Amino acid sequence: MKKIVKILMYVVIALCLLLAVTITFTVGWRPFIGPKARKLTDRKFESTPARLDRGARLVRSTGCYFCHSPHDYKSPGEPVFPGREFSGTEEPYAGLPGRIVAPNLTSDRETGAGNWTDDQFARAIREGIGHDGRTLFPMMPYQNFRHMSDEDLASIVVYIRSVPPIHNPVPPTQIIFPVKYLIRTAPKPLTESVPEPDTSDKVKWGKYLLTRSGCGDCHTPGVKGQDIPGMELAGGTTLTTPGGSVTSANLTPDASGIPYYDEALFIEALRTGKVKARQLNPTMPYSEAKYMTDDELKAVFAYLRTAPPVKHRVDNSLPPTYCKLCRSKHGAGDQN
Repeated sequence: MKKIVKILMYVVIALCLLLAVTITFTVGWRPFIGPKARKLTDRKFESTPARLDRGARLVRSTGCYFCHSPHDYKSPGEPVFPGREFSGTEEPYAGLPGRIVAPNLTSDRETGAGNWTDDQFARAIREGIGHDGRTLFPMMPYQNFRHMSDEDLASIVVYIRSVPPIHNPVPPTQIIFPVKYLIRTAPKPLTESVPEPDTSDKVKWGKYLLTRSGCGDCHTPGVKGQDIPGMELAGGTTLTTPGGSVTSANLTPDASGIPYYDEALFIEALRTGKVKARQLNPTMPYSEAKYMTDDELKAVFAYLRTAPPVKHRVDNSLPPTYCKLCRSKHGAGDQN
């Protein structure tokens, strides 16, 4: 009997060691012990007219306004409900792993962010750790924002602080198992300063602006949250909201992308939401991109011209087809 117990004990120890090794070399221990997070500081961003002006543009062009404000999906252009700007909303996109809610960012102390410190804002924006210490779902593009300069960050926080309080209770985010634990591997502490981009190099500046604005999040197809290698900016992500469905366009210079765009047409499309006589779907936040300056849009276009061309035709005017590579429905077309 003692021999059997001893054997069973060895088996249990071996299984525990095997489980520990498996976890270490697969998902890691973060899903169990929580995300990496730096300690909060007492830093405070000084409010200046320059930061308020800069922040007013940045909250638009980086998606803060678009995602944290409720939209009227029954009206043309899916506008934000007047007087409800930044008051929080449940994300409407189909296929999300649970209920994802963009919180109320206004200064209301009961239902908004009125009690948050500046560094809680900063840590959430660039590092993915909420004011309450939880991991933010990566739909909040902190993995892009971690490349955001310190001055851009300060301007955003200063501007959001200036938004009038709106009392609007929103439900908490509820993410399904096991995603709610797996996302704990995503946040990474940011302990070094991020300098301003070099605006003298138009292509590098354009890459910074495109990353900051999250263009690749929608225009690069992925599987289970991971971009498909070799498909950067090639389009094919289908986004479904209460207003309908649309598949993102191929932005590369391949013949199946936008090689016919010149700088003037690109700026016009981002300013007006139209490509000649064709109206862009409002899920493409051109209403926000228009807050970028002409020089910024020229830099983004310069970077897109250098993107590797990818053959991947996407046509929203035709029924969707099945993409064998990423196993999802795209706008009708072909992909190699």
